[in-house]
Parts: sequence; structure tokens; C-alpha cells
Amino acid sequence: MRYYPIMTIETIANYRAQWGEGPIWWNNFLYYVDIEKHAVIRFNPQSGEEKIWNVGQRVGTVVPRSSGGLLCAGDHGFFFLDENTGSITPIADPELDKPDNRFNDGKCSPDGYFFAGTISLTKKNGDADLYRLSPDLTVTKAFGPVTNSNGIAWSRDGKTVYYIDTPRREILAFDYQNGVMSHARSCVSTAHIEASPDGMCIDENDQLWVAFCHGACVCCFDPLSGSEVQRVDLPCLETTACAFGGDDLSELYVTTGIHKSVIEEHGGRLFVIKGLGVKGQKGHSFAG
Repeated sequence: MRYYPIMTIETIANYRAQWGEGPIWWNNFLYYVDIEKHAVIRFNPQSGEEKIWNVGQRVGTVVPRSSGGLLCAGDHGFFFLDENTGSITPIADPELDKPDNRFNDGKCSPDGYFFAGTISLTKKNGDADLYRLSPDLTVTKAFGPVTNSNGIAWSRDGKTVYYIDTPRREILAFDYQNGVMSHARSCVSTAHIEASPDGMCIDENDQLWVAFCHGACVCCFDPLSGSEVQRVDLPCLETTACAFGGDDLSELYVTTGIHKSVIEEHGGRLFVIKGLGVKGQKGHSFAG
């Protein structure tokens, strides 16, 4: 494993999430969600300003639109969010018949599709799916069945997509082309870590950074060898998701949640890790 003595970990911003998730860096802002408080947050690291929208439902993820504004997925499916007015425009809900499910994590592909998956809140095995929202706003099942759809990230060349269905305790790899995921295979096992693999991002070297819920850490994996490259421990058990950001994408932002029974000083806070010695890849926007 690699270690960097200049690495620093600190809390930033003022907002304390009940359950932070889904961070993405876009146009010098960090966007993320607070699932249980029904909030989408935009944080400006330069000024410290936080803009918070209450969207009236649990929201699992947020991504930017190429045409402006935001795209989200939550309790009631996909919807647009206008940053200026806060207004919401519903798009589609592919699981209207499943009241015990909601949308969880998701991200956009390099070619502008939005992939987001659902979670079975009753932990019913195989009762959820990963969906694709196309730029023409049609919804298609992309992969499944799954139980707790989580992190998703694309390789630099856009030909491989990596995906986490949390209970599997592994990272799956797929071939990717024109919005289609194919040839699923396991590339990383996380079974050696007694925690749940959650949100994920990818660095400039196509290595995967995974936040471990209940595990108080973020780990970096090489998807080619399947090995753990680096581990960063954080002072918060519910470490939920991560995203590279900052002027040169060298800072790793980490969202967290508040533990149900353990009282923690920094539970729910946003962290930034500096000095990792690696940069991330740019995020992608929705083409619709």
C-alpha cells in the first residue's frame, strides 16, 4: 500500500447531514444530497457558502445537466431541479409498484446518460434494479436484479463501467458502449473489509475509491489486479461516498452520515482529504 505523510483530513462547511451521499464536483462547486433530510446541497469551497434545496422527498443522488440545472433521483423517481427557482419537474418513476424501494446512488456516463439504481429498504434480496435515463427521457433497465444499488464510475476511455451492489461486497466491471452495459464480471472483492461498500469515484489512473459505510474509511482499489492500494481512515463510522474536486481535482471530498446509536463528533459532516498524491477524473453531465 502507498502512504503519504503530507496527507491531511479535515471537516469543512457547516451543514451536518443526517445521511450525506452522492457528491459530485461541477463548475467549482461540490454538489451532494442529504437523503433523510430531503435536501440537495451546493457547497462553494472558496466562499464557504452553502445553498440548500428541500425537494420534498428522500433524494439519493444529484448530477448536473449540460443545459443547466440539476437532475436527481429519489423516492418518486427521476426529476429535474431548477437551481434558480428551486422548482421540481417530475420525469418518470419506474418503480411505482414498489413502495418499499427508493432511488439511491447514481452518476452520468461520459456520453450523457444518467444511471441510477434503487434500494430495497426492507432488504428484500433482488428486488431492486439499476436504471438508465436517456437524453430523450426514456427509462430502461440497465442491470439487475440488485438489492442495494450504489457507486458507479467509468474508466477514462469510457469503455468500462464499474458498479457496486452493496450486499455482494464486490465491484463489478462491465463493457460499456452507447449506453449499454455488457459482460458483467467481478473485478474487486471487498470481503476482507468488515463494512459495506457504498459510494465510489475514479482517479486519473483508473483506480477506484470506495467509501465504506459502517467502516470509517475510504479505500482505493486497482480494478486490474483486484488489490487494495491504499486505505484512509476517517473519524466517522458512516462514511458514505466520495468525489474528487478542487481546482486540479486533487482533493477527495467525503460525505458521511449520523450513526443510529454511536454518538460521534463529526457524524454527518463533509470531509476533505488533501495530499493523496493523485487526481481524479472530471464528472459528467446529463445530455438531456
